[in-house]
Amino acid sequence: MAKKIVVKQIGSPIRRPAVQRQTLVGLGLNKMNKTRELEDTPSVRGMVAKIPHLVEIIEERD
Repeated sequence: MAKKIVVKQIGSPIRRPAVQRQTLVGLGLNKMNKTRELEDTPSVRGMVAKIPHLVEIIEERD
């Protein structure tokens, strides 16, 4: 079974570059305080690493 991470949007995409907004959409986040459970893959970790000021990892699940 693949590991999962729970990601929460903590920052607004308003006045952010288009690349950062597209990264949020790619993660499935579009509103403040919304959470998503995503597979813990290098691509997801890379997207989270690009916008650490907009998202936070709440927990990691097995």
